[in-house]
Amino acid sequence: MRFSARFSVVAAVAAAGVLALAVPASAHVSVQPEGQAAKGGYATVNFKVPNERDDASTTKLEVVFPTEHPLASVMPQPLAGWDIKVTKSKLDKPLTMHGDSITEAVSKVTWTATGKGVAPGFFQKFPLSVGQLPEDSDELVFKALQTYSNKEVVRWIEPQQEGQEEPEHPAPVLALSAAEGDGHDEQASDESSASPAAADGSEAKLASASSDNSDGTARVLGVAGIVIGVAGVAFGLLAGRRRSGV
Repeated sequence: MRFSARFSVVAAVAAAGVLALAVPASAHVSVQPEGQAAKGGYATVNFKVPNERDDASTTKLEVVFPTEHPLASVMPQPLAGWDIKVTKSKLDKPLTMHGDSITEAVSKVTWTATGKGVAPGFFQKFPLSVGQLPEDSDELVFKALQTYSNKEVVRWIEPQQEGQEEPEHPAPVLALSAAEGDGHDEQASDESSASPAAADGSEAKLASASSDNSDGTARVLGVAGIVIGVAGVAFGLLAGRRRSGV
């Protein structure tokens, strides 16, 4: 009986350790490009929305675009189970794009679930094609509002201050890469034609998969270590029981 009780305690502690490994240290709304988001160019970006609640689903996402760097072209990809609304606003200063004067730009995109939305324990990517990206900035800072089925709204709008810890609800930030110089466009075009994988973003997907595999391997090794530790403790308890005649 004493052995069983001790083993139960050890198993409970080990299970808690496994759960701790499984929970991410930080999960918030973020934005990442498929491939690169070069200054002055166009890019496909994904807003990644994890569900951080155990008792509610994410039913709405609102992404507010930066007014200091307006984007004239914003096209959402159709997403099953979601209605999408693109809101445009008048610009104080018109933009010039492909020789045309643009007097309005997208100020917000809203996704509203037509079904259950993002269930607990899952995440959803919301893709957009955006451009023309600014040439005079290293990043674009968005604001995102995440609404749950219980009417709770989480505002991911806090800017990251240099030299300070990440805020509790950081705003999604899209990092912009350097613009390609003269002659680079032609070289990139030739490389894309010669390599279908580069053209459709497969290299970026492989890099992402490699990163995911590395994270998965680290977690598996951590869990394996805990299991081995539990086995060692159990063996020691059993040996002690035999020596004491219990």
